[in-house]
Amino acid sequence: MTLPNQLSILRIILTPVFLYFFLSENPLYRKLSMLVFFIATITDWYDGWHARKFGLVSAFGIFIDPLADKILTSAAFIGFCILGIMPLWMLVVIVTRDIVITLMRSYREYKGRTMKTSFIAKTKTFIQMTYIFIVIILVSLLSFDISVSMKENINMFLHSELNYYLILLITLVTFYTGVSYFFEIRDEEKT
Repeated sequence: MTLPNQLSILRIILTPVFLYFFLSENPLYRKLSMLVFFIATITDWYDGWHARKFGLVSAFGIFIDPLADKILTSAAFIGFCILGIMPLWMLVVIVTRDIVITLMRSYREYKGRTMKTSFIAKTKTFIQMTYIFIVIILVSLLSFDISVSMKENINMFLHSELNYYLILLITLVTFYTGVSYFFEIRDEEKT
C-alpha cells in the first residue's frame, strides 16, 4: 500500500479520535481535538501532493482519499449538531449529499469513467473546511483559561443567527454541488 493511501486510512482512523475528543467535557481532550483535526487535514493535503509528485495515483487512492475527506468533514458536522451548533436537517442534507456523490464517484470509477471535481465543488470544500476550522478553534478556546466575557461571546456566536445563516449557506452550496453533479452526468450520458 502506497504512502498516500496509508495517509488516507490514517485520516479515517483519526476521525473517531477527533470526534471523541471534540465532544468530551475534558478540557485537555477538547484542546487535543483541534490538533487531531489539524493533523488529519494535513494528511489530506500531503497524500494528494505526494501521490501526484511521485506518480502514485491509483484506483484505490481515487476512491479512499475523497471517502476519508467526507468521513472527516461529516464527523465534524455531526459534532456540531450534537453540540447544538448546527440543525439536524442541515447535517442530513450535507451527509446525504456526500454519501450519494461518493457512491456515484466510486461506481463511475469502477466503470472506468472519471468524475472530475468541479470548481464549485472545490469552492464548497474550501468553505466547509474554513467554517469547520473556525468552529473547532472556537469550541476549543472554551477549554482554555480565557475571560468569562470571551467565553460568552464565543457561545453567543456559535448559537447566533449569523452562525445559522453561515451554515445554511454551506448547506445550500453543498446541496447545489450535489444536484449539479447529477445534471453533469445526465448530460454526459446523452453524448
